[in-house]
Amino acid sequence: MINWGEIDTVFLDMDGTLLDLHFDNHFWLEHVPQQYAGKHNLALDEARRVLEEKYQAIVGTLNWYCIDYWSDALELDIAELKREIEHLIAIRPGVEGFLLALKASDKRVVLVTNAHQKSLSLKMENTGLEKYFDALICSHDLGLPKEDPAFWDKISVQEPYRRERTLLIDDSASVLESARRAGISHLLSIQQPDMQQAPRPAGEFPAVESFSELLPIA
Repeated sequence: MINWGEIDTVFLDMDGTLLDLHFDNHFWLEHVPQQYAGKHNLALDEARRVLEEKYQAIVGTLNWYCIDYWSDALELDIAELKREIEHLIAIRPGVEGFLLALKASDKRVVLVTNAHQKSLSLKMENTGLEKYFDALICSHDLGLPKEDPAFWDKISVQEPYRRERTLLIDDSASVLESARRAGISHLLSIQQPDMQQAPRPAGEFPAVESFSELLPIA
């Protein structure tokens, strides 16, 4: 699937790529609606309707991923609510073996996430994956989400890379399209971001079922 001789830099997404997206789906679709309903004295179905409108209004923007924004907008302590269900944070199968192989290679390995810094810290604390990376880059530090092609220009200031020799693995088609428009040559998606949902149908980008498919790394 990948000719590793053509790759110098590997950019890896976090949620839905290295980590099971079930945590995030459960958090935003189940845990937050329950807490919002209680806080605002709403029926659960009504809370879900209100939240869905709020979600859709800013999807794909930096605020969509911002814990501080949602804490203010919903009058809930989003960071604390995430800690209440942190036991659901899980590494996807085959990820650690893949990261070990990358670390032993000559590739530069960078986590590139839209997650807010507080979410990133919580997930690194729970998984211990930080040790596998040469750098961790959060889109909030750059002021743009990965969906914006200009993000890939901005990241090069902090993390110089050759676009024709870079691999990005991400579960988001809109992020992969953004990276393609920015000139990144090697792009892979994830077949089953949420391990409790069915695998997604084949899309425009080649998809990884298991990270073991990408081994060995030379």
